[in-house]
Amino acid sequence: MYAFTLERPTSLADAVKLAEAGAKPLAGGQTLLASMKLRLSAPEQLADLSGIKELTGISKAGDAFLIGAMSRHLDVANHAEIKAAYPALADLASGIGDRQVRAMGTLGGSVANNDPAACYPSAVLASGATVITSKREIAADDFFQGLFTTALEDGELIKAIRFPIPQRAAYVKLRQKASNFPLVGVFLAQYPSGVRVAVTGAGNGVFRHKGLEDALNKAFTPESAAGVKIDASDLNSDLHASADYRANLISVLTQRAVTKALG
Repeated sequence: MYAFTLERPTSLADAVKLAEAGAKPLAGGQTLLASMKLRLSAPEQLADLSGIKELTGISKAGDAFLIGAMSRHLDVANHAEIKAAYPALADLASGIGDRQVRAMGTLGGSVANNDPAACYPSAVLASGATVITSKREIAADDFFQGLFTTALEDGELIKAIRFPIPQRAAYVKLRQKASNFPLVGVFLAQYPSGVRVAVTGAGNGVFRHKGLEDALNKAFTPESAAGVKIDASDLNSDLHASADYRANLISVLTQRAVTKALG
C-alpha cells in the first residue's frame, strides 16, 4: 500500500467532516482495502466508520426494516425479525462471499460501492428501498447510476437503508466459482403496488427488468417468467460467460426465484 493516515471518528458529524475534507470512508473494507493493496487506489486518508454507533442497528417500524449502514452481512443474515418477516433479505445476506466477508462486509459499504456484480444492490432496488444519507433520502430507483456509480455526492455518507417488507420475495444467483460473486443474480419482490425484479451481475450495474415485471404482474408463475424474451444486446460478455448465456440465466433464475417465493 501507499502511505496513508487512518482516522477513527466516533460520531457521524465527525465522519462527515472528514469525508468532506477528502478522507475516504472505510466501512467493511472488502473492496477498498483490496484495491489499495493492489495499488489501484491510493487515498491519503481513511475515515474508519466502525466506531460510530449511529450507523449500526436493525429495527422494524411498521411495514419496513431500518438497517444501519454499518450492519454486517452476518447481522442481517442472523436477525430473527428479518428472517421471519423478510426471509429473502436474510437469505441474500447469508450467501454473500464467504464467512470472513460476511463477518466484515457491511450493507452501506456494498451499496455505496455499487459493484456491478454485488448482491445487496439487487435487494435494495427490488425492494424499492430508501437510502438515508447524512444529507437526504434517496429512492433506490434514483440511487444506482451505473458501473460503480451512485447518486452520493462528495462527503455524503449512507446512514441507513429502509426496506419495505414485501408480500413475498426471493433471491437466486449463480455463483462465479473463483470470486463467489454472482455471475447473475435475480431478486424479485411482490408488493400490493406490483412486482419488482432486479438483476445483478449481468450488465454494467444493477437494473430492473420491465418485461419480467409486467409478465409477473399478470401472473406470478414460473411459466409467465419463462415466456419473456430477454434481450442480450446490453448484457456483459467476458471470459466467464457470453451475453447470450447471461440472458438465459436471467430467465432461468427468475423462474427459480418465483418458485422459491411461492414456497
